[in-house]
Amino acid sequence: MRMLCPNIDREDALETVLEVPIPEEMYSSNKHKSLQSMKSWLIRPPVEMAVFGGRLEQIQFLIGVIGAPLIPLPIRCDHTLKDNIKGHPIESAMAKYIVQQYIAAAGGEHALNSIDSMYAMGKVKMTTSELLAGEDYKVTTKLKSTKYAPGEIGGFVLWQKRPDLWSLELMVSECKISAGSDGKVAWRQTPWQNSHASRGPPRPLRRSLQGLDPRSTANLFSNSICIGEKTINDQDCFVLKLEAEPSNLKARSSTNVEIIRHTIWGRFSQKTGLLVQLEDSHLLRIKAPGNDVFWETTIESTIEDYRTTDGVNIAHGGRTCVSLCRFGENSESHTRTRMEEVWSIEEVDFNIKGLSTECFLPPADLKKDDEKSGVIIAAKGAMKVVAIDEENLELFETDQDL
Repeated sequence: MRMLCPNIDREDALETVLEVPIPEEMYSSNKHKSLQSMKSWLIRPPVEMAVFGGRLEQIQFLIGVIGAPLIPLPIRCDHTLKDNIKGHPIESAMAKYIVQQYIAAAGGEHALNSIDSMYAMGKVKMTTSELLAGEDYKVTTKLKSTKYAPGEIGGFVLWQKRPDLWSLELMVSECKISAGSDGKVAWRQTPWQNSHASRGPPRPLRRSLQGLDPRSTANLFSNSICIGEKTINDQDCFVLKLEAEPSNLKARSSTNVEIIRHTIWGRFSQKTGLLVQLEDSHLLRIKAPGNDVFWETTIESTIEDYRTTDGVNIAHGGRTCVSLCRFGENSESHTRTRMEEVWSIEEVDFNIKGLSTECFLPPADLKKDDEKSGVIIAAKGAMKVVAIDEENLELFETDQDL
């Protein structure tokens, strides 16, 4: 990962420290072009991008969906890792036992409780694999292939002190997203959209629970139920399920957007006890005169390459697959989009000195959510929707009118 950028104006001057380290491939593939791109990142103010229907729109689409999704419900940071199994229904008791095995496999209660803060740096490769449209998804458009195409490469930096106290900066190609939570409000900021707050109570970053924060993962699934077994990559796994409560869904909904359900599944290896797959799915209804539109988003992350860092087992790689389905009364407007992210962790460390709560303050121009929060309007003024990131009710544009 490259952390320094050569001075564009003076060759003999000191190098510039990049806010977000970038993979070496982005720099070495075309050095002159990379330098110009870095210069534009450094000096260009965050303005709304005017390019739609092209590569930049696709990168915005990828970052908006995969970049910084949140977990369905808040996690109590003061929750004890020791749970009494007695007196619970069999499904809950089994889940609590599996979570205890996971705590032991991740490094043990003492090691997890000794972590006060975390830092992680990694790289990502994002691709949109296919778009299906029309009745029964008969029209298929292959957009990119993860296997044969380079995709969009980037890097990220994550700082975390508690599940509700975190900060993420992610750069993919020429686009950047910043997101975070100060314990009171979760927010997001992109160059094409003003910073704004999410609805409902602040929630953890999903990326943290993809093998980076075992303690929060254990606390999340402490109230889950065991629903059976499943084989993942030739590993027999226990499946734990957790549903967001109706009150939580109502707090995250608005007048025009209703979150119907949000479910998360964790699949833990019976052999190692570690989390090997994390999946969540949520269904939204966009209320429109005469024709409500439904969006179902399913995110499935396969977690692998566990290595020990300061006595704690941390996942250093994985793959996230996303499926976005739109459906309503008009079957011709049905669409399904699939995208992928391959990610790896280059550096990770715990108990960062000097990392205070002031490091997680939201942007000064933060706007509270309202009914029009996150709406991108096309040049002709018509609002069009391609996907809903309900964490802040973002509306992306497409050729399908709402």
